[in-house]
Amino acid sequence: MGGIQYTENVKWCKVVNNSARMVNIPTKAHESGAGSTSPKKEEAEALPSSNAKILRKGGRTVTGQYQHTIDAKGRLFIPSKLREELGETFYVTMGMDSCLSVYSDVSWARFTEKFESLPYTRTKAMRPLFANAAKCEPDAQGRILLPQKLRAYAGLEKDVVVIGVSNRAEIWNAERWAALEEAELNPENLSAVMEELGF
Repeated sequence: MGGIQYTENVKWCKVVNNSARMVNIPTKAHESGAGSTSPKKEEAEALPSSNAKILRKGGRTVTGQYQHTIDAKGRLFIPSKLREELGETFYVTMGMDSCLSVYSDVSWARFTEKFESLPYTRTKAMRPLFANAAKCEPDAQGRILLPQKLRAYAGLEKDVVVIGVSNRAEIWNAERWAALEEAELNPENLSAVMEELGF
């Protein structure tokens, strides 16, 4: 009687004795592809998932510091790097410490979502923030028009500083920002703040 013959890539098989020799015959499970990975499946697994998250425009971290001037019509130039980080449209409104806050579409959506989750008794004081928010689209020269009310709130007349603050930008009166930066920009203060925040 002949020896047992092995067939490559046969995972499950049955042995049949035909009186002359014993052979391996693939079972139906193997023939149908069970227990093995088909080329089509391998190709499908190699393709990127259609559910992969894509970073939306304007969802980037905002950084940097820029000095500019507001023209006679209340227009302010926004640097190209900031425009890339903020997106094609963004929202300008009143911020803390007498500055203006600038949010990308993505950051503004997160901000309003959190606002709407709070009870009315805690949010009613923020009505002016929404009432005076301006949706801005830079013109061909990269300028946005700042409404008079917002300029008055932040004391913006001519020289301003635009800074990146992670999820938003801030527009400051240049003199106010210089004084604030001088008071806060020292190693001891920075170390204390980072320790307090757990960094």
